[in-house]
Amino acid sequence: MGRKRLAQLHGIAVSYEPSPGQTVHIGDDTVVAVLAALGVDASTPQAVRAALDAFPDGPGHPGRALLPRTVVARPGRPPDLADLPEGTGLRVETEDGQVLEGRARDDGARGPWAPDRLPLGIHSLHAQAPDGRTAHARLIVAPDRVPAPPGRSHGLMVQLYSLLSRRSWGMGDLGDLADLAAWSGRSLGTGFVQLNPLHAAVPGPPTDPSPYRPSSRRFPDPVHLRIEHVPEYAHLAGAARLRAHDLAGRASALRADVLDRGALIDRDAVWELKKEALELLGEVPLTPGRRAAYCDFLAEQGQALDDHATWCAFAEVHGPDWRSWPAALRDPRSAATARLRTQLLHRVDFHCRLAWLTDQQLAAAQRAARESGMGVGLVHDLAVGVHPSGADTWAQQDAFAAGMSIGAPPDAFNARGQDWGLPPWRPDALAAAGYAPYRELLRGLLRHAGALRIDHVMGLFRLWWVPEGRPPTDGAYVRYDGEAMLSVLALEAHRAGASVIGEDLGTVEPGVRDALAERGVLGTSVLWFERDYGGGADGGADGAESAARPAPDGEARILAPEEWRGDCLATVTTHDLPTTAARLTGEDVALRERLGLLAGPAERERSRAKYELAEWLRELAHRGLLPEGAGDEEAAVKAVHRFLLRTPARMVGVWLPDAVGDRRPQNLPGTWDEYPNWRLPIAGPDGRPQTLEELAASPRLHALMRELADGHPQRRS
Repeated sequence: MGRKRLAQLHGIAVSYEPSPGQTVHIGDDTVVAVLAALGVDASTPQAVRAALDAFPDGPGHPGRALLPRTVVARPGRPPDLADLPEGTGLRVETEDGQVLEGRARDDGARGPWAPDRLPLGIHSLHAQAPDGRTAHARLIVAPDRVPAPPGRSHGLMVQLYSLLSRRSWGMGDLGDLADLAAWSGRSLGTGFVQLNPLHAAVPGPPTDPSPYRPSSRRFPDPVHLRIEHVPEYAHLAGAARLRAHDLAGRASALRADVLDRGALIDRDAVWELKKEALELLGEVPLTPGRRAAYCDFLAEQGQALDDHATWCAFAEVHGPDWRSWPAALRDPRSAATARLRTQLLHRVDFHCRLAWLTDQQLAAAQRAARESGMGVGLVHDLAVGVHPSGADTWAQQDAFAAGMSIGAPPDAFNARGQDWGLPPWRPDALAAAGYAPYRELLRGLLRHAGALRIDHVMGLFRLWWVPEGRPPTDGAYVRYDGEAMLSVLALEAHRAGASVIGEDLGTVEPGVRDALAERGVLGTSVLWFERDYGGGADGGADGAESAARPAPDGEARILAPEEWRGDCLATVTTHDLPTTAARLTGEDVALRERLGLLAGPAERERSRAKYELAEWLRELAHRGLLPEGAGDEEAAVKAVHRFLLRTPARMVGVWLPDAVGDRRPQNLPGTWDEYPNWRLPIAGPDGRPQTLEELAASPRLHALMRELADGHPQRRS
């Protein structure tokens, strides 16, 4: 009983419900392991008693602090400080230098919480009790809601690496992104382009091609740079210029391999060429204006960039897994680390410059999007975590729970659960730091974004922690301060003028969607999953941990378009799902059958897929959305997008491969080497890759996008 109480005090759930009415209790071994990752010894009854006695935040504990480490408020809504002794004096030092004073119970017009006195921002809060005790906390004052997207809009969703033009070096780059944004905004009337995460990867070879397992979420990967768009490229001379031309020629061969000879996208080969080209560009002196801009970037990014670049330089010497480096170098603040950094200063500066160049090209892409008339522009993607051996975990070790990985518990669709191999943030460390790691992360991602998509947004409230070496079934949910996480998100989005989209598919805790909606965070609604599971108009979102996926028995009613929630990004498919053409032709089932991934007998799976498809085609025809007839694949793709236009969704996303009839998924969950995840270019129905230039001229794409433009006119801003 004491261990259960200790777990609850530290936000660890000792049970969960994989389905309504079914409760699974967490084993003691798991609870002990998760507590240990939070720095709490619960291995013996004596240790449990000692930990309970030492817990500082329990009511009535003699060592309890006057204030929590982070306090959250909203304008006109003071924080809950009811436990402060009456007469406690409060002083707020705002981030812009104001000083506001008052008393703990004074929340009226003269108190520090008065709506017209306390500005939005990150402030310092000081308390002094009548008995002389003092305390200090970080005070986060956030707006009630994140900014809403301007009007209703439709846009494209694309994995950038898959979007090759005749100018890219073997994979899509930021030059291609700027061109896609400028063309689609002007010619197709799109309001946004949603991207995969562009986070920095752990370098190879081989580099993990998944954009959702990065080395760092704080900085983008320079592999996305368009080399010719770096201003110093024009000033290469002599042997350096000849070498750059040679590298560009080799890049042309890589591009031709992918586009013309069926090769997979080879990120490592692309980076090898780009890195050498960037080394050449690094030797070109910056002009005075460029040098000043670079120095400003260094000052603005500060310690975070220095740590990231230092890790990159050390990885070139000792390999990309910092956990195998010499012991003294595993500490980013050790004397040995400082000495080696000095010795490698040129390499550290090189990686800092790459971050700057990438930031500049991201800015140019967002500028191109907005100048094309897009109301939102670029929608960047925040992965749910980082690689355990990467730059972020090295630089912020205190913020991560060592020996833990996040994933998902077993459910009706996956009895084994999931382990994503990503270490979680420690909620106690975030609170102690005033959520600085989270704030800095959001600030960086929102620099050049009109909106931010948050992968597995439920992780703002709780995450499934799996102890290292154990199966995902042996995990436990760990609670985060959802109000604080949402408040930081609202504040940073407000400062950037950006909207937020939460990927809320899968198992969703009761009340989470309501909390997100209350703060203005849009949800994600995927056509095939929007059914009435018996829990109301949102497809059962308010039921116990409902899964926004087709019911196993296929009996849930298709949700009528007018029953969809309005505050969402509505799509037909995603990067983790079959393309629409694959569903329509049955190729998604055939692929999973070839790879041995079917959940049951092949004939049963084929029958079920045909039944669900027929059900949808009947629904579309009944609503007059399929006048061409059910036998035309291209017409059916139009029809499902016409259905999306009937919903009240604020944003409608078109998966770019769907627009040209691609039948291959970009990622097939449950596979590693069996399928070329994250390495396929966009292709047509015949599997032949389509360049950006061909996409722009595609009659099929234009016919689909006319449907969206005619039914979803943009509001220019």
